[in-house]
Amino acid sequence: MYQARINGITMYYNRIGSGEPLVLIHGLGERKESWVFQYALSDNYDLIIPDLRGHGQSETTEDISIETFAHDILSLLDHLGIESAHFCGLSMGGAVTQEIYRLAPERCRSLILVNTFFFIPITFKILMDYICLWKLQLPKVMKRQLAAYMCLYTLTNETLDRFTQAITPNMDAYAKSVDACLTVDNRLLLRRIKVPTLIIGSQYDRLTPAWMQVLMHQRIPHSELVILRRSGHLAKLERPEEFNGVIRSFLERQQLREIS
Repeated sequence: MYQARINGITMYYNRIGSGEPLVLIHGLGERKESWVFQYALSDNYDLIIPDLRGHGQSETTEDISIETFAHDILSLLDHLGIESAHFCGLSMGGAVTQEIYRLAPERCRSLILVNTFFFIPITFKILMDYICLWKLQLPKVMKRQLAAYMCLYTLTNETLDRFTQAITPNMDAYAKSVDACLTVDNRLLLRRIKVPTLIIGSQYDRLTPAWMQVLMHQRIPHSELVILRRSGHLAKLERPEEFNGVIRSFLERQQLREIS
């Protein structure tokens, strides 16, 4: 685990492996350790895995927004002397990945958008605001059980344990991050994406359904779409080998295209 002083905060991050840089950006309420099953990719890639501000060990909750998250990651890459990278973001992390492309498309070798969104209609905003865990007057254990039900398809002891290790929300940061997600509107941005893009969805995702991923695929020119079967919002925890294989195959194809 490493730390860097950037944009007035201390950002904590993991850096594992060697090869082309691959930045893994977690979702709402998660932390960098939620990518533990993707460490297997470090045999071919330089994995940079930050805690977004207000998440994990990056405790500062000021100025939380999707744009600020994106600026923080770009500043981290500056700190590390990395000019460009592949970016993989899950859920809220996928929105951050889109924002990184908006701010600095020249720094994006490719995009991997996982179980994410590009726009939230008003009806969804009302629903999300209603079900936000930070507003529910429930015991902590019940909130965690509800979150697990929303995020997972396979509710075994093993997957529940993985979920518990991955999700450690700071409630103040969680609330601000939810509000940040509700402002996302990338309907015009998607058609301008020029770099290779992989969209990954899940058959039983209750939070960002597969049809959302299909819409993104239709809007991003020449993008690729994979829907993972028998998995929910956190396929990276439920079906890590299949998830990693899809990412590895996509990135290897980009390397072959560069060589040819």
